[in-house]
Amino acid sequence: MATRLVQINMKAHDDSALGRFWAQALGWGVDSEGPGVTNLEPVGFDYPDPAAVCIDIVARPEPKTVKNRVHLDLATTSAAHQAELVARLKDLGATPADVGQGDVPWTVMADPEGNEFCVLEPRPLYRDTGPIAAVVVDCADPRAMARFWGEATDWTVHETADDHASLRSARGVGPYLEFVRTPDAKSGWNRVHLDVAPYRDDDPAAEETRLRTLGATDPGIDQSAISWRILADPEGNEFCLLSPR
Repeated sequence: MATRLVQINMKAHDDSALGRFWAQALGWGVDSEGPGVTNLEPVGFDYPDPAAVCIDIVARPEPKTVKNRVHLDLATTSAAHQAELVARLKDLGATPADVGQGDVPWTVMADPEGNEFCVLEPRPLYRDTGPIAAVVVDCADPRAMARFWGEATDWTVHETADDHASLRSARGVGPYLEFVRTPDAKSGWNRVHLDVAPYRDDDPAAEETRLRTLGATDPGIDQSAISWRILADPEGNEFCLLSPR
């Protein structure tokens, strides 16, 4: 048994407006499963497929107060493409962001609701990922996080070091999942988090039990009104275990 990373969940004051921004940024399609939820995926995409990690944007009233611990890195193919993408994103409403990055070859930006993301300089590693090069998670121990997520999902660990680690779908398609060591501790619940799902014939309850044996914990959130399960990884990052599809 294993789960698969199917999407990231992003909170927003205005899910429709933020959805339009990210759809235009990525060249993806927009849909909605109901009021307050905007779904983004590539045009013609057959969900779920590791070729893309989709985005669900959910309306919430709480304000963003700290740097997100999960963010997107966008891929580019040349220095000219990077400059063009940064300019286009600014036209869509993104702004430059300073998270203490210093002088780096990538560009740190924030979307219209302040969610940080990076536009990377061209890197051969990301030439076939699609518009999202990586989903990046801040953490204290990249090795331990890669070990947990490598066992929790069917993704393959590609690299581990003291300061970073990376995984990718076993099929070798789509974005990477990366863990980067950062000194700041987690504060409050994450406005951006990972969503995983079992395979169609797997038992969600059994999968939840397996995840708990690997180190997942209960984040202490009332789950009486939802049909999915909310868990936390070994560093306390919330994630959702969705129903199989």
